[in-house]
Amino acid sequence: MTLSVLPCPVRDEWDAAVNSQQGHPMQLWGWGETKAAHNWRVDRVLVKDADGTLVGSAQILLRALPFPFRSLAYLARGPQAVPGREIDVLDAVARYVKATHKSVALSIEPDWDADTVASASLPAAGWQRSASTILIPRTLILDLSRSEDELLAPMAKKTRQYIRKSGREALEYRAVTAAELPACLAVYKETAERAGFGIHQDGYYLDIFNNLGNGSPVFAAFDGDAVVSFLWLAASDATAFELYGGMSDEGSRLRANFSLKWLAIQEMKARGITRYDFNGLLNDGVSQFKFGFADHENMLAGTWDKGLSPLYPVFAKALPLARKAVKKARGLLKR
Repeated sequence: MTLSVLPCPVRDEWDAAVNSQQGHPMQLWGWGETKAAHNWRVDRVLVKDADGTLVGSAQILLRALPFPFRSLAYLARGPQAVPGREIDVLDAVARYVKATHKSVALSIEPDWDADTVASASLPAAGWQRSASTILIPRTLILDLSRSEDELLAPMAKKTRQYIRKSGREALEYRAVTAAELPACLAVYKETAERAGFGIHQDGYYLDIFNNLGNGSPVFAAFDGDAVVSFLWLAASDATAFELYGGMSDEGSRLRANFSLKWLAIQEMKARGITRYDFNGLLNDGVSQFKFGFADHENMLAGTWDKGLSPLYPVFAKALPLARKAVKKARGLLKR
């Protein structure tokens, strides 16, 4: 059955569609608005059956590319789809992108477990694995439908101890107001400098906070008026997703990040959210900290491309080389 693909220009209608199918916060209107203000274009489409029933939706991010590639289309943790119709929805969206935007490829990083039928069906449907990953597929997702005792039980003994210990310190743990965001960003800059990773200009983070509204909760540990640790999330009705976090030397000494993360988990559970995604696992100290909160890990589908142009093979070969060159240039600048 042919599916229709219709642009959706109304925020409330869009977010309702995403949330009705348990969509990811990176598919919400506010996330698209932020990306549109920072070098992307955005196109939001509803995918419907012949009788008008909503089958799926996709917030398409478009990045301009040099001639003759035109653009790259990208779905961050999308699309949304009726269970069992995921490939149908993707095929419909790919046809739409090819006809409307003439993009060289559609790249997806869906919020699907790697072992689902939909993930297994991607190669047969013409999708190819891509090494140009943006969102790390190996992650940790907590089931917040479980009780707090059931969430605490699988944690490492030391994690539970530090949650209790840092909770006893003379710190205040709470949500952050807009006026307190600069203090969080100052801690983030300190963290980035210490750990050696790059960050955006302040305006990017403020746009996320303003555009997502209630969908962008930020929590912090305060020592008096000073922020010593913070954790910034994006949240849809179904999923909470960690975006950014950091702590000062004093926050590290007090292990404030343990009680802070537990507060965020509790607050998201209180909202009725059922999935809490720690946003990626690597083989580093931050990931070791995350591992302490559960006795498992999750693997999502990963990054997949569908070529929409005869130039796609050239593009697919050039993109990894271009990213390596950018990474090398950034390293030289740091020196």
